[in-house]
Amino acid sequence: MSLEGSKQEAEANATTELVKVKATLKEKGVLVSEKEGIESLSTRGYGVLENENLLLTFFEALFLITKEVLEVYDEKTGKSTSFQDILERFQSTDKDAWVKYLVYRDLRSRGYVVREGFGLGIDFRVYERGEYGKEIATYLIFVIQEGQPVLIEELGRALSYVLNLKKKLVLAVINRRGEVVYYSVSQFTLSENF
Repeated sequence: MSLEGSKQEAEANATTELVKVKATLKEKGVLVSEKEGIESLSTRGYGVLENENLLLTFFEALFLITKEVLEVYDEKTGKSTSFQDILERFQSTDKDAWVKYLVYRDLRSRGYVVREGFGLGIDFRVYERGEYGKEIATYLIFVIQEGQPVLIEELGRALSYVLNLKKKLVLAVINRRGEVVYYSVSQFTLSENF
C-alpha cells in the first residue's frame, strides 16, 4: 500500500470545503440532522445515511472534531461535548477505540476515504484517492497494537477472506509512540523443492 504523499497537502484539501456541522451524540454514534451537513459529509465518505440523517462512527466524529468541522451536543443535556467525552463513550463500547482512532486519523490525513470494516479482524475499508463512490474499496485494514499478540489463525482467516474478495490486506501496526506503520500481507506458499 503506497501511503506516500504530503499529509499537510491532503489535510488542507480535505477540510477547505467542509462547513461547520452540528451533530448529536447518541448511544451508537453521532447523528447529523442538518441537510447541508449531511450532504457535505456524505459526499466525502463520512457516515451512513439512516432515516434521512447521517450517522457518524465515533472515530469519524473524533476526526471531524479535531479538524474543527463538527460540533457535537449531548442528546440528553443539550450541552456541547468534548473530544474526551466522545472518546470515553467510544472506549466503553470498544476497548481498542484509541488505537482505531489513531489509524483512522492517519489514513484520513493521507487523503484516503476510510470506512468501517466488516468483521473477521477487518477494522477498515480504504478507497484509493479519488475513487470513493466510483469504485469499491481496494484495501482492507487489520489493526494490530505493538506488543499485543495476534493468533496466526486469526490473521490467516482474515487473509483468506480478503484474498477471496480479491482485495489487498494491510496490517496497520501501532507502535508504542502511537505511530502507524503499514505492512502489505500476501499469501506465501512453499513449493516441494524448497
